[in-house]
Amino acid sequence: MKKKIFLLEDDIILNETISEYLSENDYEVVSMFDGYEAYTHLYENSYDLILLDVNVPSLNGFELLKNLRNHNILVPAIFLTSLNSMDDFEKGYKSGCDDYIRKPFELKELLLRIKTIIKNGYFHNINERIEIDTGIFYDVNNNTLYKNDEKIVLNHKECLLLKFFLQKQNTLISHEEIHQALWDYDEVFSDNSLRTYIKNLRKIFGKDRIISVKKFGYRFTSK
Repeated sequence: MKKKIFLLEDDIILNETISEYLSENDYEVVSMFDGYEAYTHLYENSYDLILLDVNVPSLNGFELLKNLRNHNILVPAIFLTSLNSMDDFEKGYKSGCDDYIRKPFELKELLLRIKTIIKNGYFHNINERIEIDTGIFYDVNNNTLYKNDEKIVLNHKECLLLKFFLQKQNTLISHEEIHQALWDYDEVFSDNSLRTYIKNLRKIFGKDRIISVKKFGYRFTSK
């Protein structure tokens, strides 16, 4: 299944150029030109990564991303902007981005950054700790889960699965998407292992938080 990328860029030619290049490199791309329209769309739809220009009509990229983060939408984000001052750079990261690329840039550089972020399962949050449920927090910086201030040990793939669920809360996620997120290309996907990871996470969050959809996948529901 292709990774889904959302692009907000009000320069029509650059929008088309980036969209075509990423499509040629096997990504599914949805693009828009208006900040508020993009915000409404992103609030209702799930992506693997978003690319945001800053100076766009109606709602600038910094405010758009900040609003998304405040609503616990943690999908990775890269700013593509001609703003190149240190203040703008700082503002971008404070609003919740994972990377910041100054225009003009090479398309190959953008592609490499996209691949790195998606492969490593990055997501950003303006807070260091994400409250998943009452008394349950995920420490973004240390990839550590806490329940009532006690550290809960997760194995590597359980940690990757939790991060993936947090990125895509309330979204139906297929087995194939989970396969791509947790297993490297040279690893053999295991349904039994996945069921074990799900079982262990349910012990922490409760069965009703991770809903199984027969023959398709899972949905991690928000509290």
